Amino acid sequence: MKFILAPDKYKGSLTGQQFCDVVEKGMRRVFPNSDIIHMPLADGGDGTTDVVQHYLQASKVEVMVKDPLFRDIESGYLFSKEKRIAFIEMSEASGYKLLTKSELNCMKTTSLGMGQLIAHAIEQGAGEIVLGIGGSATNDAGMGMASALGYRFLDLKGNQLSPIGEKLIEVVKIDASNVLPELNNVQIKVACDVNNPLFGEQGAAYVYAPQKGASPVDVEFLDEGLQHFAAVVHKEFGIDAQEIPGAGAAGGMGAGTKVFLNAELTSGIDLIKEMADFDKDIDGADWIITGEGQLDGQTLSGKTIDGVVQSAKTKNIPVAALCGSVAVSIDELEAMGLNYVTSIINGIGTLDDAKRRSSENLEQASYNFARFLQQAQK
Repeated sequence: MKFILAPDKYKGSLTGQQFCDVVEKGMRRVFPNSDIIHMPLADGGDGTTDVVQHYLQASKVEVMVKDPLFRDIESGYLFSKEKRIAFIEMSEASGYKLLTKSELNCMKTTSLGMGQLIAHAIEQGAGEIVLGIGGSATNDAGMGMASALGYRFLDLKGNQLSPIGEKLIEVVKIDASNVLPELNNVQIKVACDVNNPLFGEQGAAYVYAPQKGASPVDVEFLDEGLQHFAAVVHKEFGIDAQEIPGAGAAGGMGAGTKVFLNAELTSGIDLIKEMADFDKDIDGADWIITGEGQLDGQTLSGKTIDGVVQSAKTKNIPVAALCGSVAVSIDELEAMGLNYVTSIINGIGTLDDAKRRSSENLEQASYNFARFLQQAQK
């Protein structure tokens, strides 16, 4: 039999690759000669870098850039010279994880560092750049990122503005005369799993700015700035930024990447599957075994398991999910399209107990699943 192991991580206990190693061990107790292929996946969240590195065989490139408050920091990205693909995580240069709680203030933060990483990757010869934009500390609609690539944002007097959230409302002209020419030769893809518009009640400021240090007054000011900025973008480029699906992601970076980089916004899991050549490699599989820390109502919202199920459906391959916990109803399970689902938790204990025993419990769950299949064949 042919099994594809295609999990996300178990956050806090097992990486995707560790999941694969443990499940293979359990399965081989019953099917010692089966063909078991490891294909760990991710959806753009934590753990994505490790998965990308696995498929691209990429190296880490270290670069000095500006952090969200314009301070020098050492950051980096993944680059495969052979494939000429770079993978850049916004959080590594412009993320809230780089700031203390008291420093969070998306009126003053910039995405400049992310743009510096992009510029460096282009200089290294990248023909394709994949961007992960989760975990941002910014609400500048990509002004900082664009500034690093040669765009200039000018006020009424023609002065160049600092590329931060509070200056969005002062932009009256966007000068693209000195944009890095090589940018036209690079294909840029963005992992974006939200559909928030740029501004309004569901936009970048109202939904995300409060967790980035914005007060209610700041949120209103930032939203007005985003509306104003969208009007300038429409005048300069003829693009209606509000209509871009996911425009409000990462403080407006969804719109910024589309407007300034001509990027393609797509789901994180779809990008990783493409990188892994997943849809080709699952051909002829008898089962796909996936999993994540918790199966819940968010699983159908562009998460890894949903992406696995969508690919499996096209080839009529059944999917089993071995998860840390299962917090869905039978009706929800049916809607997910999974053929076998179980929680690996064995015995009563705390969450910490469950995490400590993840490998042991997952191996047993894998063995039980394999025995189930064995009996079904008789």
